[in-house]
Amino acid sequence: MNEIIKLIKSIGAERLASRFSAAVLYGVLSSFALNFFYQPGHVYASGITGAAQIVSDITIRLTGHNFLPISLMIFVINIPLMLLAWKGIGRRFTLYTLITIGMSSIFIHFVPVTQLTSDPVINAVFGGAILGFGVGNAMKEGISSGGTDIVSLYVRQKTGRKVGTLSFIVNGIIVFVAGILFGWEYMLYSIIAIFISSRVQDAVFTRQKRLQVMIVTQYPDLLIDKLFEKFNHGVTILNNTEGGYTHEKRTVLLSVITMYEYQDFKRIIAKYDPHAFVSISENVRVLGKFEEIMD
Repeated sequence: MNEIIKLIKSIGAERLASRFSAAVLYGVLSSFALNFFYQPGHVYASGITGAAQIVSDITIRLTGHNFLPISLMIFVINIPLMLLAWKGIGRRFTLYTLITIGMSSIFIHFVPVTQLTSDPVINAVFGGAILGFGVGNAMKEGISSGGTDIVSLYVRQKTGRKVGTLSFIVNGIIVFVAGILFGWEYMLYSIIAIFISSRVQDAVFTRQKRLQVMIVTQYPDLLIDKLFEKFNHGVTILNNTEGGYTHEKRTVLLSVITMYEYQDFKRIIAKYDPHAFVSISENVRVLGKFEEIMD
């Protein structure tokens, strides 16, 4: 507990409040998607949320009682994954994930299941779009909704390999069970929901997106120290550059960061050189070693 308190203090109130707000928004959107569209339409979400739906539905069918509500199962299934994240990814990342999962579980539990439409296609489309936006926005703000994301990040950080087949296998099992429980047409509806959710999520944010940043600054040494302190990325220095209008001497710094790190990068620039000129190029490709920081 003392270690968690120290971690919270090291993050800072402003940054923690920003991440907490994003976690609350994700909790609200995920509860709307699940309780207004997925559950009434017998449509399954992807990842851990879909797995929690399966466990809850099977429990109800076997016992006739909802002993394991979806809100509880989302939290329980994520516990071992958060322990993995704490040891292998980063403590700040784990704390943000814990807050996000907690908000999602709370809102899913207290927002009542309400049928807005009986059309399963509409439920799949709107549920997928809302959940995809919620996940994408959470990732954009530097937090994770947990689940298979944690395993993928852990493996990528330890081995450098991507494990895209993990989500494919998990989601394949989910939609197959959806077909068994409710009929094969609902397997199709779940596939539609998962597809739309992933497309909206990618439109809002892609975790692997890399940005090339060019910083024109008067304080190169200070910014380099702060960037190295926060990120483990190289910085290329172009000395003795000259402004075309003022003809004043400046230094240009070139580096590559991930979209996940973008918010922290903006805070560093705003705090240590608010008058710096920054140009950002998206979707750059990198050859060679590039380490992703998730803490």
